[in-house]
Amino acid sequence: MTRAPLRVITQHALTGAWQSLALPLTDLEYGPELNGPGSLSGKLSPRLLSELPTLADPGTTCIYVEEDGQLRWGGLVWDVRSRGNELTIEAASWSSYLQSRHDVDGELGARGPYTNADPCNVIRDIWAYAQSVADGDLGVTVDATTSTAKVGTTADPLHFNWWENTVLGDQVDDLVAADATPDYTCDVAWNTGRTDVIKRIRLGWPRLGARRTDISFSSGVNIIEDPEIALQGDQYAQVVIASGSGDGRAKRRAISAVRNGRLRLEHVLDLPDIKGTDILASRAQAERAWRQNLGAVDEITIRDTRSAPFGSWQVGDDVYTRIHNAWTDYTGWCRITGWTVKPNAPGGPQAVLSLAPADSYQYGGVS
Repeated sequence: MTRAPLRVITQHALTGAWQSLALPLTDLEYGPELNGPGSLSGKLSPRLLSELPTLADPGTTCIYVEEDGQLRWGGLVWDVRSRGNELTIEAASWSSYLQSRHDVDGELGARGPYTNADPCNVIRDIWAYAQSVADGDLGVTVDATTSTAKVGTTADPLHFNWWENTVLGDQVDDLVAADATPDYTCDVAWNTGRTDVIKRIRLGWPRLGARRTDISFSSGVNIIEDPEIALQGDQYAQVVIASGSGDGRAKRRAISAVRNGRLRLEHVLDLPDIKGTDILASRAQAERAWRQNLGAVDEITIRDTRSAPFGSWQVGDDVYTRIHNAWTDYTGWCRITGWTVKPNAPGGPQAVLSLAPADSYQYGGVS
């Protein structure tokens, strides 16, 4: 399938001034992620080295990929480095910004503490606090989605203590890490007049994505490499012990365990920054569900075909997947947890998709 030309655009993150309307990156790879920022990487010609500070200044430059007039990816440049004649640029999308921000005032500037709170509201408060501080407004909007999930209890409220130097990004990760929690992904689009960019955190409840019956991934059709499928007993566990904050007998702990006719195998999940026992228990349950999947399909590489055209799927979608080779005969629903597009791959554009077992998720009205 023929794809429209791409261009890479850069913009000053604070002033909004455009820096480059066609940054000539080669070996470009980019894509989003479920409950994470996704990433972008590429290489730049040495002849542009003198102009680099105005084109892609790390830590204060937004970078976008546009195809056919639509923005496909957006984020912040974080790393620029050279080795010989090779100069590489790496970026991550909007939620990566919160990894460099802390709650320096405590309780998110008097927005907390939280008791029986919707984690969607807490996520919005985290972004509101981060962007209320001088020179901290990235211009990100967060969906108005609400959920029935709860964080913090009367006996154990969710606190944001300034003396703990809380990393705001870690707090968001904790709020979406369990099974019965909202999903998020980072998104980007032009505004109506195409004069500026809409930077968005998409929230989904009970989950992002849908079960897709109109597209599929199949060996010999659009899957172009045999994926590795690992059966690792040392990674399996039907008992997960989540260890939270505190020391000695005061250390918080939650155990999620089942009996399933297999030899008992245990895994310790170390989460020293988590103080809430409700969050700790949710994390233990989610980790156990993940570790009980042996032989899951984690990653496939596909080409652009009518069976699943690039751009036809979204983060969180379930797609029926068929893999057949000398060692594997797999069919089933797989959930897309992220992807990386390689527009200039040898032989034509490719996408490397990260997958998770779809039966680990609840659908709540999505069919």
